[in-house]
Amino acid sequence: MTGQFSVNKILKGLKDGLGEDDYIEPLEILINSLNKNKLNIFGELAFKHQLKRRLKTRKLLYTEFNKNTYSDPADPLFVIGLPRSGTTFLFNLLYQDPSYRSPLYWEIMNPLPVTKNSKEINRRIRKVNRDLLIGKTIIPKLRSMHTIRAQMPEECEQIATMHAKSFVYICMADVPAYAEYLKTCDFDSVFEWHKRFFQVIEGNDRPKRWLLKDPSHIAHIPSILKTYPNAKFINIHRNPTEAVGSFCSLTNNIRSSFTKKIDKAAIGETVIDFWSHNISQGMMDRDLIPENNITDVMYEDFIKNPLLEIKNIYSNLQLDMTIEVENNIQSHLSQGRIKSKSKHRYSIQDFDISEENIRHHFRDYMLKYNF
Repeated sequence: MTGQFSVNKILKGLKDGLGEDDYIEPLEILINSLNKNKLNIFGELAFKHQLKRRLKTRKLLYTEFNKNTYSDPADPLFVIGLPRSGTTFLFNLLYQDPSYRSPLYWEIMNPLPVTKNSKEINRRIRKVNRDLLIGKTIIPKLRSMHTIRAQMPEECEQIATMHAKSFVYICMADVPAYAEYLKTCDFDSVFEWHKRFFQVIEGNDRPKRWLLKDPSHIAHIPSILKTYPNAKFINIHRNPTEAVGSFCSLTNNIRSSFTKKIDKAAIGETVIDFWSHNISQGMMDRDLIPENNITDVMYEDFIKNPLLEIKNIYSNLQLDMTIEVENNIQSHLSQGRIKSKSKHRYSIQDFDISEENIRHHFRDYMLKYNF
C-alpha cells in the first residue's frame, strides 16, 4: 500500500498555532519518502501517532512559550559520538551528578502544559509507560538494546521530532530521500525550538547545567553553538566497524516491526552513508568549539575504567567533581544499576557491508583516532 500519508491528514486540526512554518518542508519530504514503503498496520499507526503527537506537542510548546518572557536556559553539556558507542552508559553515569538535569522521557513526550501537580505528573507518567509497553510488545528486542522508562533520563533527539527533522524516522522506515535531506538541511531553527523546550520546562526545576545526549548532534555543532554559545561537549569514540554493525542491527529490529519487507542492504547503505557524513561534519566543525569546552573519551578506555575516565572529563572541561558525585558514580557501578544488556547477535555481512567498506567511508576518522 502506498500513499497512505499526506501532509494535510497529519496536520488536520493542528496547522494553526504551530509557529513558524519551518516544519513543512521536512514533513513533506519525509511523507513523500515514507509513502514508498510497504508498512504493516503497526507501521502505519506508529507513524501517524508519532507525527501527529509530536506536532501537537510543538503546538502546546508554542502556546506556552508565548505566555511569558524567558531567560536563557542553563548551559548544556552534550554527550556526542557515533550511536552504539557507549554514549548511553556515559550519559547515565554523568546523571549521578545532582547538579545536572536531563529531560526525563515523560517530559519529552508529554510535558505540556507545564505543571507541578503531582497527580497530573503521575497521570502523564502512567500514560507514557503504557505507550512504552505497547512499543516494547511490538519491538520485543528493543528491551535488550535500549532501555526506556518514563522516569528515566532520555536523549533529546525526540525534541527534534517536533520539527520533523530527526534521525528517529530513518530508524523506523526506509526513507533515503529524507535521510539525504537531513545531511544538508539547516538545523538552526531545530535548536531554536530545542532551546524553547528547555526554557519552558525549566519552570519546574532549573539546574546548574543541562546534561543532554543525541548522537546526531555531532553534525550540528555550528547550530548548537549559535544557540548555546557556552555549551560543553564530551565526544566518545568507538571503532566504526563495531558501532556501525550494532546500529544496523538496532535499525533492522525497529523497522522489522513496522514494514512488510526489510531490505538489509539498504539499511547498511543508509547507516554507513548517514553516519560517516555526520562524523566527517563533526570533524570539520570541531575547531569552532573552544578547547576548554570539548574533551574526548575512547570507548575501550571508558569501558575498562569508567570512573577514571569521568574524572578526566571533569578535569578537562574544568568542571567540579565533588566527593558526593564520585561516591554516587561508584555506588551506581558497584550496585549493578547499569546492567549489561543481553548481547544481540548480528553480522555486518547481513547488511551487505564489509569491514573494508566501513574503513573506506570512515577513513579520516579512523586514522585520526587510531582505529
